[in-house]
Amino acid sequence: MNTRTSSSRTHAGSAHGHTFVLIHGASHGGWCWRFVVDTLRAQGHRVFAPTLTGQGERHHLLSAATSLDVPIADIENLLEAEELDDVVLVGHSYGGLVAAGVADRCPAALRSLVFLDSPLVENGECAMDILPREIVEERMKAIAASGQPLAMPVPSVGAMGIPDDHPHADWVRRRLTPHPLATYRTPLTLRHPLGNGLPRTYVHCTQPSYETLARVRERIRSLPGWNWEELASGHDAMVLHPDLLADLLIRIAARAA
Repeated sequence: MNTRTSSSRTHAGSAHGHTFVLIHGASHGGWCWRFVVDTLRAQGHRVFAPTLTGQGERHHLLSAATSLDVPIADIENLLEAEELDDVVLVGHSYGGLVAAGVADRCPAALRSLVFLDSPLVENGECAMDILPREIVEERMKAIAASGQPLAMPVPSVGAMGIPDDHPHADWVRRRLTPHPLATYRTPLTLRHPLGNGLPRTYVHCTQPSYETLARVRERIRSLPGWNWEELASGHDAMVLHPDLLADLLIRIAARAA
């Protein structure tokens, strides 16, 4: 676990660009951030886009993703191994749950939080608790039909807002992998309020809006202390509009300086 305190931050971002850690969503991997990473690095920023245990090129470790604590530890360990400070931590979709857990455990390494079209839960809740009941039932039926009890089957690209004829649709289809079910069914343990006092921004992808998260968005908009942004993109903004997303992340990082 990261044990550094806020006094140890170098605040290198103010002179040499920002440091971003990008956390992917369900069934994805670090690969999905490719175009955002290229844009951010070209502008002088330091960027990490790890793949969580059991997903992407680490899908052979699916059975090791026994709870939400495992991907949270993935990111904690990255922060420690790379000795990162002043990090803008970005969680897309399911990755927002991971980002919330990381912020609860090691806030001293972070500058701010960005939740990109994410489900968000309170202490003791799991992802399945806050999704619409019909969505949960649909996913559980798909799991039963797949014969793979440890994983949620790969979704369609259309479910992520990517048109079938999009230039990167086939690339995304090839890269998607089943998602570890345990990470959706085990509760998130928070010792502090959601966000742990860090500057935090929720980004709503509006074109089209991902209606599965409508109730989450309503709740976040009612809470004090949150910044709110809208992005004219479908759910997988890092694939659909990477330059727009990169520009927004830079603006958010600068605001938290």
